Amino acid sequence: MVRRYLGVAALTLLFAGPAFATGSTPSPDPWEGFNRRVFAFNDKVDRYFLKPVAKGYRKITPQFLDDGITNMLGNLRGPVVIVNDVLQGKLVQSAQDTGRLLVNTTVGIVGFFDVARHMKMPRHEEDFGQTFAKWGLPAGPYVVVPFMFGVTIRDGVGIGAGALMIGEVLENQLEFGWEENAVILGLDIIDIRADVIPMEESLEVQGDRYTLVRDAYFQRRAFVTNDGVIEEDPFLDDDQSMDDEPLSEEPGSEDPANEAPVTEEPAPDSPAAPTDDGAGTGTEAQPEPAADPAATAETAQAGMTPVNDGL
Repeated sequence: MVRRYLGVAALTLLFAGPAFATGSTPSPDPWEGFNRRVFAFNDKVDRYFLKPVAKGYRKITPQFLDDGITNMLGNLRGPVVIVNDVLQGKLVQSAQDTGRLLVNTTVGIVGFFDVARHMKMPRHEEDFGQTFAKWGLPAGPYVVVPFMFGVTIRDGVGIGAGALMIGEVLENQLEFGWEENAVILGLDIIDIRADVIPMEESLEVQGDRYTLVRDAYFQRRAFVTNDGVIEEDPFLDDDQSMDDEPLSEEPGSEDPANEAPVTEEPAPDSPAAPTDDGAGTGTEAQPEPAADPAATAETAQAGMTPVNDGL
C-alpha cells in the first residue's frame, strides 16, 4: 500500500519537474492569465451548483450532525497526518496524533465525537505538501485546477498523495469500493463548502477576488508549513515594509525648524509692559487681543512643513 501511493507521488514529481523550474521566477503566479480564466469558470460552477447544494445541506442538517460529519471526515485524514509527522521527524507529535486517532476511532465512534479534544490532545495539520516543503522541494508555480481550487504544483502533488493514501485505507481496511469512496469524497467537498458559508457571508469582499483568494492561500500555506512562523509574503510590496522608519518624528527631536517659536514675555520694567499706576489717570492696562483661529491654524501648518517636506 505504502509503495503504491509513494510510487505514484514519485512519478508525479518526476513529470512535474520541468514546472518546478519556473518556481525561481520573480512571480509565483506566472500562469495568471490562464488561472484567471479557470478561476472564473470555477466561480460559476460554485455559484450555480456547489454553493446552492451546500446551502441546502446546511438547511437540512442539524448542527450536531454537521459537526459529527466534519469530525468523522477529519478523523479519516488521521493516518495522513501521522505519516507526515514521521516523515518530518516530529516523533512526539506523531505519538500524540496516533493517540488522538485511536481515541476518536474507538471511544468517539469512528470519529463522530471529538473525544480527544476533551483529553487535551491537540489537532495537528500535516500533509505531504508540507513534508515536501520541509525536504526543500520548491513550491513551483501556482495553478488553478478546474472544478477545484488553486494550489502550487508541490501542494497539488501532496494532495494527490494524501487522497491516494486515504483511498487505500478505505479500500483495504474498511473494504470500501469506488462507489463508497466517491460518496465520501463528495460529502467531504460539500461539508467543507458548507462550513465556509458563514464566514463568507460575514465578510465583504472588495477588490479583485482572484487576488484575494490567491494571497490568502499563500499566507495560509506559509503559516502551516512553518508551524505558525510567519514568513515574508511573496506578494507584499517591497516599498512598504514593517522595518521602515516611522513616517513622523516628534517635534523638536533633531530638526531645529521643528522647534516651536519661543515668545519671551516683556519684563515688568520694560517700556512695552502695560502699567496701571492707579493714580487716577483713567488709563488701565488693555487686555491682549484674542488669537485668531485661522492664523493659529496657519502657524501650526507652517511649523509642520519641514517635517512633511522630509517625507
